[in-house]
Order: sequence, then structure tokens, then C-alpha cells
Amino acid sequence: MIRINLIAGEREKPKRRSVGFDIGQKVTLVCSLILVATALGIGWWWWALDREQAHLTTETAEAERETARLKTILAQVTTFDKQKRQLGDRVKLIEELRKGQSGAVHMVDELSKTVPDMLWLTDVKQDGGELTVSGRCTTLTSLSDFVANLEHSTYFRRPVEILDSQVESGPGGAATELIKFALKATYALPGTEPVPPTGKSGARR
Repeated sequence: MIRINLIAGEREKPKRRSVGFDIGQKVTLVCSLILVATALGIGWWWWALDREQAHLTTETAEAERETARLKTILAQVTTFDKQKRQLGDRVKLIEELRKGQSGAVHMVDELSKTVPDMLWLTDVKQDGGELTVSGRCTTLTSLSDFVANLEHSTYFRRPVEILDSQVESGPGGAATELIKFALKATYALPGTEPVPPTGKSGARR
């Protein structure tokens, strides 16, 4: 005789149902955890981006302030460089003028040393290193001595060329006749080449 335990079979069914219910809860719990983790991850990512943005904004503002400061300093440096160049040009011009004045004074001094007695100069024109000298003398000997003195000077180059010489009456119709002359000489410091003419001459009387 075979006995079937129906009660045991009936009891197994609720157990299967409880097992199925437990799996659904687990799935729900896992999904909930995933959603919470995703939300937390997105929140953390958003907070990190916001913080990074704030940091970049601060750095950008500091960089802009530093750029403005550097622009101000650069403008000041540019102004200082411009003033320095202007001062340098002025100093250079002053030095050139001083050299020109000292050279002209030295030239006149050397020229005066070559003037003999009974001869005087009425006009001196300079164009670079070339001099055109005009004057009066009482005798041709004085004129010859003047030319010789210029040629023997270390500051005037040979030859000294007589451009013109003519006899004219003395001042106020005096009986003494004077010789009016004009000559050309080249002036240069010893050991240097004469300054080339520029086509513009200055007169000294």
C-alpha cells in the first residue's frame, strides 16, 4: 500500500513562493543601490565640475589682473625707452656740436698762426675740410709768406691754391695800394683725412 503525503506537498508550494519573493526584493534592492550610486556619482561629478569652474574663474580673474599690471609696466618701459633714446640723441648732438666747435676754434687758431705781418683776413668760408680765405696785404711778399706758412703747417694740406689776386687802391683813396687776394686751402688734423665738402659753406669774418 502506497501512502502519499499530501500535506508535505502542499507545504512546499509556499516555500517556492517565498523564494521567488526574495529574488524580487534583491533585484529591487540592487536596482535601488545602482540608482543611488549613480545619483551620488552624478552629484559628485557635478560638484567637482562646479568647483573646477570656480577655480578656473578665480585663475582667469587673477590672470586678467596680472595682464593689466604687465600692460601698465610695458607702457612705462616703452615710455622710458623713448625718453632714453631722445636723451641719447640729444647727448650725441651735443657731443657733435662740441666736436664741431672745438674743430672750428682749432682751425681758426691754426689759421691765425700762419698770417704774416702786413696781411689780414677779411673772410673765411668753410665747406667740410675746404677753406676759401679772402684778405688784403700790402706786398706780394706777404701773400707768398702766407701761402708758404699754410703749406708748411701740419694742419693744412698741399698745395694751397691762389684763386685771385688783384691790386686796389688803399682806403679813402690813399696812395698805398693793397693787394686783394683769395685762396683755397684744405684743413685736416694730423693723421686724418679731410672732411669731404658738402656743398654748404659757412662764412666767418
